[in-house]
Amino acid sequence: MKPRVVIDDSVSDPGSAIWFATPGGFTEIPIDVLLAPSDSPKAGRLRESIAPLVEAIPDGVMRQRFIAQLASGQQLLRALVEVGTVHCSLGVHRDDTGDSGRTLHSLFTVTWRDIAWSPRSASAARAVAAAEQHTHVEYLDLPSGPASMGESVRTPSPESGLPAMQLLQLYAYLPHPDCRRMAVLMLSTRALEHRDEYRAILRQIAELTTFEHPLSEA
Repeated sequence: MKPRVVIDDSVSDPGSAIWFATPGGFTEIPIDVLLAPSDSPKAGRLRESIAPLVEAIPDGVMRQRFIAQLASGQQLLRALVEVGTVHCSLGVHRDDTGDSGRTLHSLFTVTWRDIAWSPRSASAARAVAAAEQHTHVEYLDLPSGPASMGESVRTPSPESGLPAMQLLQLYAYLPHPDCRRMAVLMLSTRALEHRDEYRAILRQIAELTTFEHPLSEA
């Protein structure tokens, strides 16, 4: 049976400069809606959609906690957008190894980075070599062009206020054909024991990424 492919409306966005596909289990986080100006129609639709959920929380303290978590999520998205992030997806998968049956979570982002002009192969090699603490470095020849991959394991500092749990971050660096910008695909998760599977997921996404409109006529 062939895999089901769902084409998002964004594929026809005239402002798009990169196209990619994510496997099952990933849900896009609507950055433009969550960060829309408070007086915009998108923000109004957001308030209308979450109002029933907020009202269904009987405990006032829990309701305020939910609103605070939503605001915290919006703050994180703003920080991502400030560094050039244009896409963010949440991955939810079932751990099918052993008998745990636990749910695994991951975060996938696409970020644009301006670079000095150089051949694409040189930019891909420089990106992964210059990154701190990168391991499992690979140089790839993808359908979209030269690319590189690497990964790192980080632990949030005590000052960050985040749980001191190790976070696996996997990167794919894809220089754009104009040689002046680079798409950085990142997949992060706390499930370090599944790094091989997540590495395969990111590689699959990178292989399906293109800088040419996928539905344009040849």
